[in-house]
Amino acid sequence: VIMAAVVAAVDEHGDLMRMAISSPGNDFRLGACEAPPAIVSTYLGDDMTFYLEHFKDGKGKGEYVPGVKTLDLGTREVLPLQVPAEDRNRTSPFPYGGSRFEFRAVGSAQNVSMVNTCLNTMVAEKFKEFADRIDAGENAVDIAREALNKHWRVIYNGDNYCEEAQEELTNRGIWRIDSGVEAIHTLTSEKNVKLFEKMGVLTKEECEAREAVLHDHYTGTVEMEALSLVDMINQHIIPSCKKSGVGNVSDLESAVKTIKDAMAGIHGAETSYAKAQLARVLRLETMVDIRAVCDAIEEVVPASDWTLATYKELLFLDSHMDAPATEEIYED
Repeated sequence: VIMAAVVAAVDEHGDLMRMAISSPGNDFRLGACEAPPAIVSTYLGDDMTFYLEHFKDGKGKGEYVPGVKTLDLGTREVLPLQVPAEDRNRTSPFPYGGSRFEFRAVGSAQNVSMVNTCLNTMVAEKFKEFADRIDAGENAVDIAREALNKHWRVIYNGDNYCEEAQEELTNRGIWRIDSGVEAIHTLTSEKNVKLFEKMGVLTKEECEAREAVLHDHYTGTVEMEALSLVDMINQHIIPSCKKSGVGNVSDLESAVKTIKDAMAGIHGAETSYAKAQLARVLRLETMVDIRAVCDAIEEVVPASDWTLATYKELLFLDSHMDAPATEEIYED
């Protein structure tokens, strides 16, 4: 019954889950960097899926007994361990790990208060719905079976990175919001405001305020990154081009103007939502194109004239430092 409520909540309120993990960093990260895509499905594992499938079809009876496997580290100091047999499926945004769900799409720098607020509210609403129907005389098993049959589409145990699978999940009608800015905007949708007010968590005005704060944070983060890129171009890349006599300086100067014009457009927008929409275009389109210009120039400027750290220097810092070796002092 509990699993049915969770599955139903994920299917109905996947937009809220996507909203809760929206950030400028996650717009880059989701779908890559060992992060799941922005399609909100849940992984239950073969054992749990088999059990629930038979349960919803009226074929299975009895309690669920999770499978286990032996983990042998091959050392005398640590005896073999019994661990859950299920994999956590690192490509799933919301996998079941044997005794709990793991929301794997949350960014590492995020405050999880909104994440937990959304998860607790949407699952609590389903618990309340089930409890009210049971109190009214309905059978708990029938309610759970109905919920599983209705929301079974949100369960996916395969590879979420697979493009064919992503297309399949999208065609199922599962929540997919690629833009973090648009995901944040769903916080004030009629469905979600009604949910928060019904559960006594947030009012409409509080939802609107939080949306504005999240959009302003998105825009502010992009602005800092854009201004940093302008400084890098003006203080490092253009001087390196002029010193070495290679590269098209006019392209770089044009890039700086493009960024400044985009920032002016953002500042002139009337709402936090409109500002965030323009900021996303600046970050994921305009700045990406400008980065390609800078990368092309880096390829032709001599290393002795390039003043920014290269990937090689960052990855192998120990072999690119001029500091003398640390003197070893031995005491008697």
